[in-house]
Amino acid sequence: MRVEEQYPDVCQNIEFGIVMAYRDCPGLADANVMRALEALIDAYVAEKIGRPPRTTGLSKDEELILGNMRSMCEWRLGRKPLTRGNEGEEFSPSQPQTVDVILLCLKRILKSVKKWNREYGMRGYLSFIVRFVR
Repeated sequence: MRVEEQYPDVCQNIEFGIVMAYRDCPGLADANVMRALEALIDAYVAEKIGRPPRTTGLSKDEELILGNMRSMCEWRLGRKPLTRGNEGEEFSPSQPQTVDVILLCLKRILKSVKKWNREYGMRGYLSFIVRFVR
């Protein structure tokens, strides 16, 4: 079974973070998303093996993407609640995931970004997902 079929909610949550950044910064390109994904993958791999994450040198916009995705991943790991609304209502995931599951989803999304970018240009992936992630 494919990752996006096994963990559709996790993938969608991560992609929601990407779309939120794209709405805030419409000048983003797929390359920005790829760099942020690669940095986040490295951070979780580093965590797994007990080494510090590499220095990324990400742009401000890429840091925004990374931060949005990390918030979703940390929430899905059960480490941090999400807050919503003016009252600061907190939500916890119904079923916390493992770092391995998060890595699978991040790698699958990176593969998707590369595919859509290759086929449809510098915003191929972003143009595609913005239609489906609300």
